[in-house]
Amino acid sequence: MMDRRAVFSLVFILSAGLAAGYSPRAWAVESSPGVELAGVEAGAAVEAEAVVESDTIPTLEAYAAPSEAEVDADPWERYNEPVFRFNHDIMDRYVYKPAAKGWDAALPDSFQRGLHNAIDNLSVVRRVVNNLLQGKPARAGRELARFTINSTIGYVGFLDVAKDYFGIQQSDEDFGQTLAVWGAKSGPYFVIPLVPPPTTIRDAGGQLIDGLMDPIAWAAPIGATFGIYGVNAINERSLYLDKFQQVEESVVDLYSAVRNAYFQKRNAAIRE
Repeated sequence: MMDRRAVFSLVFILSAGLAAGYSPRAWAVESSPGVELAGVEAGAAVEAEAVVESDTIPTLEAYAAPSEAEVDADPWERYNEPVFRFNHDIMDRYVYKPAAKGWDAALPDSFQRGLHNAIDNLSVVRRVVNNLLQGKPARAGRELARFTINSTIGYVGFLDVAKDYFGIQQSDEDFGQTLAVWGAKSGPYFVIPLVPPPTTIRDAGGQLIDGLMDPIAWAAPIGATFGIYGVNAINERSLYLDKFQQVEESVVDLYSAVRNAYFQKRNAAIRE
């Protein structure tokens, strides 16, 4: 049986190959100047990835009409859009959202935010490794400092003491961004059934690598791992219930708005 190092190597090769193997017409979209689309952590709703900040909602209508470059980045639209509608109209409406409402009613916002911080704190391995792979040792050191502070005086990460009291900002990097820094293009936009956040071929491959660096997956039994991921998904959805609702009510073409905002957010993150 293949050990975990062999699995890591195999997935790395496959993801790099997939990311590099598509024609230029399907590659990354350049970010439009003068537009800010702040995002939230990937959660349990399709539209959560890049479009829930309340000050960006009025700008989303402008993204409903994709440019020629954006159409080229979504050659699988005939597949993607129906899957997006299923994720949003069925899974989110009848599963994620009701569960998130119950979660929100049962638990105070302070606990939800603390739980988000604690789980996010465990992503230190992913952030440190990807910062190093991108040639950003200072940012990697900052992540180690954040983890040490938040894991001790921050009550195992429930409080973001590093940010709130020491001013140490998070340096979030993932393997999709690392592949982009290395020159891999995004590949086509890709919506995965039952998996809410949008992605691309390159970023989907990056997510596989990042998953291998998740301490939860290494330390917890598989059942507990999926349980933690499920709780985190519902918790993330609960934290942004009102903002998700505002997004849904403010745009006509939600699919295009989410897709185009995703490219804006990813391009901004890669350029950091």
